[in-house]
Amino acid sequence: MEKASSTVLFVLIVAILCAVASASFRLPWEEKLQAPPPPGGRPGKPVRMVRCRHSEFPKCFMVSRSCPRECPSTCAMDCSLCKPVCNCFRPGAVCDDPRFIGGDGITFYFHGHRDRDFCLVSDLSLHINAHFIGKPHPGKKRDFTWVQSLSILLPSLDPGPHSLYLGAMKTATWDDSVDRLALWYDSNPISLPTKEDAMWHSPDGLISIKRTRSTNGVIVESKNKFLISATARPITKEESNIHHYNITDDDCFAHLDTSFKFYDLSEGVDGILGRTYRKDYISKVNLTNPMPVVGGEHDFVTSGLFAIDCAVSRFNKGTGLVSAENANQKSKEYNKVVCQSSPAGTGVLCSR
Repeated sequence: MEKASSTVLFVLIVAILCAVASASFRLPWEEKLQAPPPPGGRPGKPVRMVRCRHSEFPKCFMVSRSCPRECPSTCAMDCSLCKPVCNCFRPGAVCDDPRFIGGDGITFYFHGHRDRDFCLVSDLSLHINAHFIGKPHPGKKRDFTWVQSLSILLPSLDPGPHSLYLGAMKTATWDDSVDRLALWYDSNPISLPTKEDAMWHSPDGLISIKRTRSTNGVIVESKNKFLISATARPITKEESNIHHYNITDDDCFAHLDTSFKFYDLSEGVDGILGRTYRKDYISKVNLTNPMPVVGGEHDFVTSGLFAIDCAVSRFNKGTGLVSAENANQKSKEYNKVVCQSSPAGTGVLCSR
């Protein structure tokens, strides 16, 4: 009897051990058959899908993938790899409390000051400024800052350069189904239908803008010169709690996460981001610091969002510069702009 009991007990123990092992162990060929974990961010958060829309990649054309959990709302499809990539983790990225990834691949932070404008890129035929918004950092001399808007200046045969304004509108409560991007070209508002792949071309053919999603995401391109991916997004309550931003209900600090690609920069390009594309540029950031900060605000600050008077400016040298007075006046005009989503779904309507 005792022998029978021992046998039964032995069989039970073996069965339990086999069950545990089978639950935690998968043969290599079995691993491929397992359903992948839920894509994107944390459970309960919406997952954004991206798709390859370039027919020159036939094996990936119109293939959809979900954004990685590291960037649930700011990824793009790399058609050559046929997989989604995080825009904010690539060279040329300017995201968050401005975290830059230079053309040399080195990550650094530039905080600047809230309510000031700084030169990101300055070259002979291209100038890009950014307007910083932010809040005081308790116990610190610096501010919490984010990029709220960009001005992109290109040469023109007319007096003054062509100008593109791209900005995230001030918003109290964020609703991602409502478009909060404001777009202007040469002082005229751009109406871009709120549907994915909607396109706009400037009358002179210099600029094209394409929606990467129905709201709050665009690609701005100037052929053979640059491509900019931009997403408008808020500071979430979770981010505010983690970083102690102290974001209140009256303003979610809508800002831009951007990724730049350049095709025609000169060897003398300058600016916070631009200089990192020079072949002779040597970064001075402390790579052992988990949050390396770059200073030199005095070199990059401008008198206005459309001004080209930063100390390192190279734009339009010798052909008549835009005066600081005119640039500041233009900045003030944009600050007075009131925008709202069109009820007909044809984009954003703006007025001064």
